[in-house]
Amino acid sequence: MKQLLVIGLGLIGGSVALAARPLYARIVGMDLDPAERQAALSLGVVDAVTEDLASAASAADLILLAVPVLAVESVLRQLQPHLRPETVITDVGSCKVVVAEAAQRVFGHIPAQLVLGHPIAGAEKSGVAAALPDLFQQRKVILTPQAETDPQALAQVRQLWQTCGAEVLEMDMQQHDQVLARTSHLPHLLAYSLVDTLASQDERLEMFRYAAGGFRDFTRIAASDPIMWRDIFLANREATLSALDDFVAGVQRLRSAIDQADGDHLVATFTRAKAARDYFTALLNATGYQKMTDQKINFITQPPSGALQGSIRVPGDKSISHRSIMLGALAEGTTQVKGFLEGEDALATLQTFRDLGVQIEGPHHGEVTIHGVGLHGLQAPKGPLYLGNSGTSMRLLAGILAAQPFDTELTGDASLSKRPMNRVADPLRLMGAKIETQEGGRPPLKITGGQTLRGIDYTLPMASAQVKSCLLLAGLWAEGETSTTEPAPTRDHTERMLRGFGYAVEQQGATARVRSGGQLQATAIDIPADISSATFFLVAAAMTPGSDLTLEHVGINPTRDGVIHILRLMGADIEIQNPREIGGEPVADLRIRATPLKGIDIPVDLVPLAIDEFPALFIAAACAEGTTRLRGAEELRVKESDRIQVMADGLAALGIDCTVVEDGIDIQGRGDQQAVFGSARLPCYHDHRIAMSFAIAGLRSAGSIIIEDCATVNTSFPGFAELARSLGCGLEVQQGDLPPAG
Repeated sequence: MKQLLVIGLGLIGGSVALAARPLYARIVGMDLDPAERQAALSLGVVDAVTEDLASAASAADLILLAVPVLAVESVLRQLQPHLRPETVITDVGSCKVVVAEAAQRVFGHIPAQLVLGHPIAGAEKSGVAAALPDLFQQRKVILTPQAETDPQALAQVRQLWQTCGAEVLEMDMQQHDQVLARTSHLPHLLAYSLVDTLASQDERLEMFRYAAGGFRDFTRIAASDPIMWRDIFLANREATLSALDDFVAGVQRLRSAIDQADGDHLVATFTRAKAARDYFTALLNATGYQKMTDQKINFITQPPSGALQGSIRVPGDKSISHRSIMLGALAEGTTQVKGFLEGEDALATLQTFRDLGVQIEGPHHGEVTIHGVGLHGLQAPKGPLYLGNSGTSMRLLAGILAAQPFDTELTGDASLSKRPMNRVADPLRLMGAKIETQEGGRPPLKITGGQTLRGIDYTLPMASAQVKSCLLLAGLWAEGETSTTEPAPTRDHTERMLRGFGYAVEQQGATARVRSGGQLQATAIDIPADISSATFFLVAAAMTPGSDLTLEHVGINPTRDGVIHILRLMGADIEIQNPREIGGEPVADLRIRATPLKGIDIPVDLVPLAIDEFPALFIAAACAEGTTRLRGAEELRVKESDRIQVMADGLAALGIDCTVVEDGIDIQGRGDQQAVFGSARLPCYHDHRIAMSFAIAGLRSAGSIIIEDCATVNTSFPGFAELARSLGCGLEVQQGDLPPAG
């Protein structure tokens, strides 16, 4: 009979006891307070209570220490003589180093059966009467196993928390204490201080009576158990003091700004803080302990209200947004950016350079101000750099960070962690970089700083703007000349922007060259609308009878305009209006009117010029008359998903005949039918372009198409659904889990 012993019957211990019942036949509780023991028994939280630690410990399969961290050593000393070798011990303390040190003193080493843990959960009320069986549902629990930890013991503790409904993560012990000092301990300290300060004022009654929701929200945590928090602050003393010193310095800077009426400093600080908060709210922080949002987003299409008419402007170009932050940060002086894409991918790049010591104001309505630090001014980050879903960020940053004097680690979300990175790591290694990847060349990337890079002449095995850009950026620091040659031309935003920042780049056909030793000079950048984002509405208007739509201020860089040529070959009526050049990038308004589309053999030389647009083009092909054939598109296999296979599976579910080959696909169009697509429920595999492509398929569907888990659309096209609805597309956004299929 499996038995759990819970020592400390408060909110956390009692909640574990309630939630763990499916896993344990008998749960025994122990607490120094007789009233808590009696309450736990009468409420059915535990099966039995005891004051006899010896017998309870010797019978337990797992012991949970839910006591204040400074009491752990005393409890371990009492337990030590009565433990069986196979008994597993875990804890719930928010400071891990002090618990490990206590175990070291008691046992002379850290036992293999001791698994230190910390649930990120709590409530305003304390005591076993406040215990909840669902307290840990969809919350995080951090485990900090050591090298000597028994894998079976770790598995038991992991199973305990998963039974409680928690997501279990692992983290280095020291990193845990540093992170918690800043994100949990410091806020509690400030809340206690603020309430105590205001409570000592003569007019405290009036202040508390008229306090707004923000005050109540911030000070809610001051209702926590004072004894527990005293122990936490003392146990995690050094990390808390470090966090407090940083905070006090920041507050002093704000005080000086207010005293000197320095409004610019206030706006800069508040803007940075707001942008950082928005960023962390939007992203899943895979390197930290807290998921800011667990909300799922699903798209559900409905029949459209009519043709697409009018004029729209889609968000700024993602590729240029990334590069504007990177080069602006590395430039001398202040760079002003307009039209910045406030999507999660570009925000990941922006936040990363903040983490590297660059002062960046914004974004605010697409405007960003970057105070460049020069080629040698980046600073070591305090932890791993999390890039969400952005492969562009990771691959280009690898080139920049390989040349820095400090170590870095680049991580990403579940999707990015599956994508190949040796395509940039291998040539960087040839340049002298020291980069460690995971199995199969996957992230995280661990980059060792202080390496001397040498320029190389590298011929890319595949056409890839990301690989080319990575090496050219590394070449800004590499000794001598760095050149890249591609089998086919790809987008040249990096080359154009380097020249815009005053750095010499030589281009001859598919070869680009840079030499180290130059400087980047700050400039102004006006980012055009992203042609990849515009593509969804180009295709939507082309395939929806009666449509006449103009997309304004779209970037038509000749290395990116393949989608225009392909759609025209299919019979689309696309007119380029008001062409001009802004900041070195060609821009125009694109007017598209619906016409019958026909299937084509897509020219191989256009494939690299439209690589990101193919998911949407597959929808156009399904609406065309005849067969559309794509070849030479192996790159689609290693995007956010295997876009060839995922699109083929989705199209087949919608009633479209497809034949998949290694480097492409054949799609049999049904252009003679008004309702081309059937109804289906489709996964998008966390791929934003897959989600948006199937969303526009709803314009020619006989029924509803449900696209699951579409939150990643915000990585490239925030506001996509709203803009689609404004044009009459029947696209609903549903938040939360969908009911089971069928």
